[in-house]
Amino acid sequence: MEQPIPKEVLPRDPARFAGRPAVISCKGLKKVFDGRTVLKDINLEIVDGETIVIMGGSGCGKSTFLRLLLGAYAPDGGTIHILGKDIGNADDATKDEVRKRTGILFQSGALFNSMTVGENVALPMREHTPLTEDVIEIMVKMKLELVGLRDAEHLKPSQLSGGMRKRVGLARAIALDPKILYYDEPTTGLDPITSGVINTMIMDLSKKLRVTSVVVTHDMGSAFTVADRMAMLYLGEVIQIGTPQEFLNSPDPRVQQFVYGKPDGPIPLRMSRTDYVEDLLAEDPLAKAR
Repeated sequence: MEQPIPKEVLPRDPARFAGRPAVISCKGLKKVFDGRTVLKDINLEIVDGETIVIMGGSGCGKSTFLRLLLGAYAPDGGTIHILGKDIGNADDATKDEVRKRTGILFQSGALFNSMTVGENVALPMREHTPLTEDVIEIMVKMKLELVGLRDAEHLKPSQLSGGMRKRVGLARAIALDPKILYYDEPTTGLDPITSGVINTMIMDLSKKLRVTSVVVTHDMGSAFTVADRMAMLYLGEVIQIGTPQEFLNSPDPRVQQFVYGKPDGPIPLRMSRTDYVEDLLAEDPLAKAR
């Protein structure tokens, strides 16, 4: 359940991130699928320790942007540097090196149902570290404590609520003490209280672990709660970057329409590029059948 914009949006001070190095840098980023440009000329720098929300309507390119950051797609133009590595042109070994320093909370949680909660959280440590089982067991308890689920260690994902599964997914995402955390629609399908819990955890982990957080969402309540900065995509382009306050007061009618959920405005419901009648009459179906 999506939440409304909070009645009081706390002011953010962009100056507190001044001088910090960029951990993600995108310049002229472009992605094309089957001749259709999904992202074009994306220029964005995300600095150490900040939480940035990537938002926009369905089909705007935000999921594609996240997959590019994860190295799942290669860009068709421009560059992506993550933690100093050119991830867009990197070999598999370099991509794996960067991925070990990042974590992701998938929209569904993406837990392995055949494993217990503890085994799910332990998996990255068993796969990517030389830690002994005794140490891994301690680390699992520590990660689960951070998300308030230490007592769920021996349960299976099927025994948990949707919100609890997401919290376990978050515990697994921080298993390797990442420098960057990606969140894919973290509050989708959750009730207001659980959404609030997830939002609080995003902010707490940012402070406690000093991770850089990239949150992809269209939930405005969550966005305005957790963001230090926001970036809005529309038709594959970044149309505004700024603090939550700057978004609330944006003169751009597209931003205003999206932020406040107005049905009427410059962002159309219909995405057709041709006239409806012309499209219907462009070709004679009987002639085509003959």
